[in-house]
Amino acid sequence: MRLKQPLNFCNEKTIMGRPSDAREKLLQVAFDLIWNQSYGSVSVDHICERAHVNKGSFYHFFRSKSDLAVDAYEEHWKEKQPELDRIFSPQIPPLERLELWCKDLCKRQKQKAGKYGHVCGCPYASLGTEVATQDEKIRAKSEELMDRNLRYLESALRDAQREELISIDPEAGAKRILSISMGLLLYAKVHNNLEILEELPPAVMDMIGVKEIAA
Repeated sequence: MRLKQPLNFCNEKTIMGRPSDAREKLLQVAFDLIWNQSYGSVSVDHICERAHVNKGSFYHFFRSKSDLAVDAYEEHWKEKQPELDRIFSPQIPPLERLELWCKDLCKRQKQKAGKYGHVCGCPYASLGTEVATQDEKIRAKSEELMDRNLRYLESALRDAQREELISIDPEAGAKRILSISMGLLLYAKVHNNLEILEELPPAVMDMIGVKEIAA
């Protein structure tokens, strides 16, 4: 009597004896597609097709595209955070931290423009402004990620204030820096012109009352 093939009780996270990277692929592809295009123009089918993941696996990990977007943006933050920790290290002079942050922002935009052929702008602001009035989860995540950036900027400004390099209130100054950076990113995106971002470092320094970085 021929034995039947044993049932396979492996879950979605196991394929051919190895852990599946389906969830990670969906997160990465979703973030890239939404940042490159827009949340509204990207469908679940499109994401699954680009990630080479079937739709059943998608709904195994995520209840909706909205949940995927929230998790994808959180995952992107986790990948970006070590670099922010390095830039805003207390060992680096506070004003230099701000300059490094501006340069890193410009570098990331240049990398994305080289990959996609156009300026992508701020991923958090782009998503937040698109669906903030339609999806509370996404609006809240965009706000949270912006606030995390604010805390880094504020820490540098507090140290600069402590060293008597600036007189502006750190909390207010951080909000202004983030606002002007997002404004320039939006302007650069609309004009599809990376050169606009060259104005960011001097604009930030001028806003907090510093004409140039001390040697």
